[in-house]
Amino acid sequence: MSMAQQGQGQGQGAATSLPPEFRFHPTDEELILHYLCNRAAAAPCPVPIIADLDIYNFDPWDLPSQAVYGDNEWYFFSPRDRKYPNGIRPNRAAGSGYWKATGTDKPIYDAATGQGVGVKKALVFYKGRLPKGTKTAWIMHEYRLAIDPLAVVVNTYRPIKFRNISMRVCM
Repeated sequence: MSMAQQGQGQGQGAATSLPPEFRFHPTDEELILHYLCNRAAAAPCPVPIIADLDIYNFDPWDLPSQAVYGDNEWYFFSPRDRKYPNGIRPNRAAGSGYWKATGTDKPIYDAATGQGVGVKKALVFYKGRLPKGTKTAWIMHEYRLAIDPLAVVVNTYRPIKFRNISMRVCM
């Protein structure tokens, strides 16, 4: 989860066993192919520095303390909550406000094959309740796997399910 506002904070955990001067700046493609795909398939990630957390139980300013690693950018695997049990609309209510999607979904392609592997969505945090929330400077990027590589191209995303759970990585 990328927080573009105040807050310095480094989580604990696996970060303490990383080599000095370690930097974590993955590309969108690397996040999808090496982290989210592995997590969704219950395979180990290359470096265990992304925490499992339902980010919607927190306000964005509380998230840095929940992260395993990060300084101005924090990454989380988060379950995808639904607004309605049988619907596809996500529930993005969180803490004292809600995350609102902004802009268009950005398709992410595997450079080696040219196939669409996922989608990146930008969200902004609004404090308060719909429709009178107040926009804040907190920004999150949500990465989702594509169920069908063609779905990325035509922007008709449907979440891929593994173990009866729809997952995403938030940065």
